[in-house]
Amino acid sequence: MRRPAVAVAVVVALVSGCGVPAEEAPRRIEAPHGPFPSFAVATAAPPGDTDVVERLYFIRDGRLVAVTRRIPEPPTLVEQFDHLLSGPTDDEREQSITTALTGTPSVSRTPGSEVVTVNLTAEGIGAGRSDEAVAYGQIVCTLVGRTDVSGVVFTRDGQRRGVPRGDGSLSEGPLTTADYTDIIG
Repeated sequence: MRRPAVAVAVVVALVSGCGVPAEEAPRRIEAPHGPFPSFAVATAAPPGDTDVVERLYFIRDGRLVAVTRRIPEPPTLVEQFDHLLSGPTDDEREQSITTALTGTPSVSRTPGSEVVTVNLTAEGIGAGRSDEAVAYGQIVCTLVGRTDVSGVVFTRDGQRRGVPRGDGSLSEGPLTTADYTDIIG
């Protein structure tokens, strides 16, 4: 009879002695930045369909929303940027989709780099608007959604510019979707 009691005592001692030691006071654990959406500039189309999917970020109710468009072939970086600057289609506007983008920025990339540079004009992007962060978020989330882009920086006259992130703080980047999770719808 003593043997089972000894075995139970040994098991209890082993189980209670392993694992993470107790701390004197609880501590806050920060969740990783998310959500972690999976994006692709072009995805496989259903069998028999030749179109690809392009994802652009626009605005609905003051928040960033992804809009998916079907196009005949994968867009280049410049083509996708131009599609974003062109704004929502008539059908998208009927769904209360808008844009905060103003000005005529351009996009470039150093060969071999996954960081894209958006060159701002004098009027900026969404300059003077209360939703300036969503305007920058539209660009960052759209471009980083490409498989060949890992971050976005903004420049004016060749100098990096601090731009608003989703939480209102300024950053010179490189910016990613994680910088705008606060305002993604």
